[in-house]
Amino acid sequence: MKTHDDDGVLRLTFDRPDARNALTTETAIDLADAIEAATPEAYDAIVITGAGDAFSAGGDLEALAETPDSSQAAYEQVTETFGRVVEAMLACPVPIVAKVNGDAIGAGLSIVALADLAFAAADARFSCAFVRVGLLPDTGGTVMLPHIVGLRAAKRLAFTGEFFDAARAADLELINEAVPADDLDDRVTDTVAQLANGPTATIGLMKQAIHENLGRSWADGLDYENLLQAQARTSRAHEEGVAARLEDREPTFE
Repeated sequence: MKTHDDDGVLRLTFDRPDARNALTTETAIDLADAIEAATPEAYDAIVITGAGDAFSAGGDLEALAETPDSSQAAYEQVTETFGRVVEAMLACPVPIVAKVNGDAIGAGLSIVALADLAFAAADARFSCAFVRVGLLPDTGGTVMLPHIVGLRAAKRLAFTGEFFDAARAADLELINEAVPADDLDDRVTDTVAQLANGPTATIGLMKQAIHENLGRSWADGLDYENLLQAQARTSRAHEEGVAARLEDREPTFE
């Protein structure tokens, strides 16, 4: 995986184009390491994409062909690799944008679902393909898909492994928007610039509240929301935002 630090943007690129960016356990560890280390002080956004003409074809088949010695060994392996990716992406206080330059299959689709925002080339294809190799959707697939696309749609995608295009992915809200391939870079660049102009740490609190409240009752969720709002109310970002409104100018967030 290639890592590039570009003026406050951490760009992570799956870099096995000859294998359509199939994901190995090493790739998963590298991805988790990079995201876990990202902070709002260092970055305004993280962009994940693929080299060549695919985002990611999912798990590497050669690696999948190696059967673990036991269920416990299999559990430990997935927990320490792709499980770490899920935890890192959901907990990361920096907004993550998926730039889906091509097909997102299996774990590739799951990573798109884990991203905070996602934009795809119109000719990209998607498939929750785990069923094709006798597996259930991992890398957070069973966790995030029902929340994003709805229960029945998630079951259909998981049970059939059917392929669908970027327009349907947008209709399902798996991605924010399908754009012509030639416009994808500009669309993501514009989005990252918008994020960079915002209060990154506050956006991180928003993300934390939304994710933590997915499984809570409304009462517990409201209490947690109030707790994080108290942090935001005492932040420099809030002070600057209010001052800018009172002075009739655009805010300048750190």
